[in-house]
Amino acid sequence: MKRFDWYHETHRLDAAQDYLRITQILTAHEFPWDMSQALGLALYRTYAVPSIGELLLGTREFTERTQRRYDDTALLLDAMLTHGFTPGKGRDALRRMNQMHRCYDISNDDYRYVLSTFVVMPVVWLNEWRYGWRRLTEHEITATTNYYRELGKHMGIRDIPETYRAFRELFDSYEQEHFSYSDGGRKVSDATLDLMASFSPTWQQPLMRRFSMALLDQRLITAFGYRSPSRLWRMAANAALRTRARIVRHMPPREEPMLVENSGKIRSYPDGYDVNQIGTFPKGCPVPHGLTTTEVEATGARVPAPQRPSTQGG
Repeated sequence: MKRFDWYHETHRLDAAQDYLRITQILTAHEFPWDMSQALGLALYRTYAVPSIGELLLGTREFTERTQRRYDDTALLLDAMLTHGFTPGKGRDALRRMNQMHRCYDISNDDYRYVLSTFVVMPVVWLNEWRYGWRRLTEHEITATTNYYRELGKHMGIRDIPETYRAFRELFDSYEQEHFSYSDGGRKVSDATLDLMASFSPTWQQPLMRRFSMALLDQRLITAFGYRSPSRLWRMAANAALRTRARIVRHMPPREEPMLVENSGKIRSYPDGYDVNQIGTFPKGCPVPHGLTTTEVEATGARVPAPQRPSTQGG
């Protein structure tokens, strides 16, 4: 297999019809490490919205069980991407995610913003920051946008942007309007940075935290109340990632897909997992969790949105 074979495959496919397959190729074959970093940063950005940061702090899951929440999020998203939204493991993962979300009072605007980060950040990472071995094309960006539009529809999100440009406008305007400091956002951010550093050997962890901080733009630094990274650290992080990209460009293509469960970062399920059983099950959540996907669909079960849990003292 040659280096640009996957590139030719994505451009042979139809971005409007084959968006799932194109996104699978980009995520599991062309840019597995880059997509993981970009989507991780996408979720991380959402903590800087106080309504999101405070809600996550209130659950205590992202500060006290950070690794498990990382694992659950990664595994559920990967199951949907790998298997699609038709009945089976992908549909089960989608329903499990929706069950968790509907136990909280999350605004449609916050949902739209979170979805926009999934669409925008891979393009920022690969094209604007040039950390990928090649850039995404307009055809590929359209396909990934269509994939996340479909995910948003299955999540029940309203008024989903129709194009990448519209998603980018939403992304920028929402951050400009809503990013601000909150204790919840800062504490969840600290816990997440600690987790990211823990993936490196102990002696490297202080350096990796500073490296991660150097990748945060000023909008995030201000919102979390961090001291701005030095110019030297920003230059070093930027140079390291672009050097990696040049090296990867000359490596052979990945023929077998890289799945999240094989990344070495999933630690919570050494004996395997069932997507129907992972994630959180908040007390009093009205979803009939014991049912299979087909049974839940047959019951027509719907989930009302209870009041957001108090974050006082969390």
